[in-house]
Amino acid sequence: MSFSSRRPRQNLSAWAGVVPFLVFCLVFEIVPVVLLLLGSFTDKAGAFSLSNYQKISTPIYVRSFWNSIQLSGITAILGAIFGLLIGYAIFNLPSPRLREALLALSDVTTNFAGAPLAFAFIVILGSSGVVTLAFEQYLGLKLYPTFSIYSYSGLILAYLYFQLPLMILLIIPAFAGLRREWWESAHNLGANSWQYWRRIGLPILTPSLIAGVVLLFANAFGAYATAWTLGGSNITLVTIQIAFTVTGEVLHDPGAGDAMAMVSLLIMGVCIAIYQVANSRARRWAK
Repeated sequence: MSFSSRRPRQNLSAWAGVVPFLVFCLVFEIVPVVLLLLGSFTDKAGAFSLSNYQKISTPIYVRSFWNSIQLSGITAILGAIFGLLIGYAIFNLPSPRLREALLALSDVTTNFAGAPLAFAFIVILGSSGVVTLAFEQYLGLKLYPTFSIYSYSGLILAYLYFQLPLMILLIIPAFAGLRREWWESAHNLGANSWQYWRRIGLPILTPSLIAGVVLLFANAFGAYATAWTLGGSNITLVTIQIAFTVTGEVLHDPGAGDAMAMVSLLIMGVCIAIYQVANSRARRWAK
């Protein structure tokens, strides 16, 4: 068999392996986005209209976007700061086994979210939670009503539970890009630790930090089950409002839900674009 006859068969076998993935993307990603786009520009009569986008400009929907952005921003920044510090401590551990164990724990923790995470926090920090009762019995401290896991601050704490380990997993590869000889050269030239981190370490880590913050923001912005289980209708977020417009009886308005989903997708798309740019620069430094 000649080489020219083998080539089409190899190309056909290669495409045969990719086709299931392309079908999956078409059915579960492209088609839903197209349906959302069409639904956001269609009124209840089925005609083209911008009324859905006018509806989501009302105060309740604007406030839900602002609350989601604020919650995502706070948890992203806090997760990035503490994740940077903890990640650096894990990276410098002398024991490789302990380092791998902590990374495995971070990997498991960052995937523990949704309703199970909310239930775990209710059991631990609820009004009758284990930690709440222990603080009151042994330390004489009453967390409630000053603190509540069902409030905005409680939601921030719950989000940090999966934001923090995600940042650890994202930032540790960046620490591997900091070469030992850079620190030795800076030290030989008379630089102290603060000068090294201010002029060399942090500038090199900045693209990875930006990528991490943006990814944490997108991760928190799209979360739904944790917020709904803990706060319900008491905390107004975009994901909760979308659920109300799609499945609710009083606020049932799928068109407005499609419009909010499209705006959310736009925000997520901007986050992904920033992440890709920052991540490419971080990989360039690693090389």
